[in-house]
Parts: sequence; C-alpha cells; structure tokens
Amino acid sequence: MRPPEPMKLGQPERVDYEYERLGTANLFFFVEPLTGWRHVEMTEHRTKIDYAHCIHWLVDQVYPHAEYVRIVQDNLNTHTPAALYEAFEPAEARRILQRVEFHYTPKHGSWLNMAEIEISIFARGCLSRRVTSMQDLRQRIATLEAQRNAQHCTISWRFTSNDARDKLHDLYPVVNNNLD
Repeated sequence: MRPPEPMKLGQPERVDYEYERLGTANLFFFVEPLTGWRHVEMTEHRTKIDYAHCIHWLVDQVYPHAEYVRIVQDNLNTHTPAALYEAFEPAEARRILQRVEFHYTPKHGSWLNMAEIEISIFARGCLSRRVTSMQDLRQRIATLEAQRNAQHCTISWRFTSNDARDKLHDLYPVVNNNLD
C-alpha cells in the first residue's frame, strides 16, 4: 500500500486501501412468510450435501409434527431430491422426501420473490460494511434474524394472476372471442 496523502485545506487525508478477500460463505434462507419466521443457515460451501442436511433439519427439527412441508425454491443444481440420496442412506432419504413437497420458481424470468426480498434485507443489514471473519458474519446474521423474528416481519404476497395480466400484458396472448 502507498503511504497516506496528508490533509489539504478542504480535503481530508487520503488513505490507500487494498481489498483482501477473507473467504466466502453460502447462505440458505428459510422463510415462513405468513408467520414472520425466518432462519439463515451459513455453510462454507454450496453443495448437494449441505442442501440435503438443511432439508433434513427443516423436516425433523423445525416441522417434526407436520404431515408434509412445502418448499418453494429456485432451480439451482443442488436443489434436487437426488441430493438427499447422496447425503443419506436410501431409506432415510425416502423418509425425508415423503414429507416434502417441492415447488420451483420459473426457470426463465427475473421474479421478485419472497426469498429475494429476504436476501436483500439481510444483505443490506449484514453486508453493508466489511465482514472480517466467518464468525463476524455468523454473528451479524444471528442478530438480524433474531430482530426480524421478534418483530414477526411477515411477507404479504399479493401479486395475483390478474395483476400479472395487467402488468405483464405483453407476455400474454390476446384471444379474439368474436366468432363472426
């Protein structure tokens, strides 16, 4: 780094800064939009095994008494039922999958969805300043997660099919019902 440039009249001291990447992390977001519950699971990697363990945790720890758990997720290559078979014995993977109902967001198009809303809030709240370590990030996430859960911050998703037709009219075909 270069030595700092001294202050001048009307100008603060200038200090050189060199970015140093301290690592990366993967964040799995779990959001229950109507109750205001959310959880962020941080892993060092983004693998099918990590994903499978998160689904296992969700089914057995968060919703142990639920008949099935609906999961809305994107089409990331790790987000597949096969991931559970890679992580667990076949009988255990089958047991977990029998209690899960997957719904995937559309493959094409930039859909502003609930996960993106929550990720944006966490990015602004946790990543607005330099993260010094994995522990620092883990602490920031836990603090914001606790705050948002205590406030029961729900997501009211009101975009209906009719709204889509109005706002995205160029994507919908016009049908002529005149049978002249």
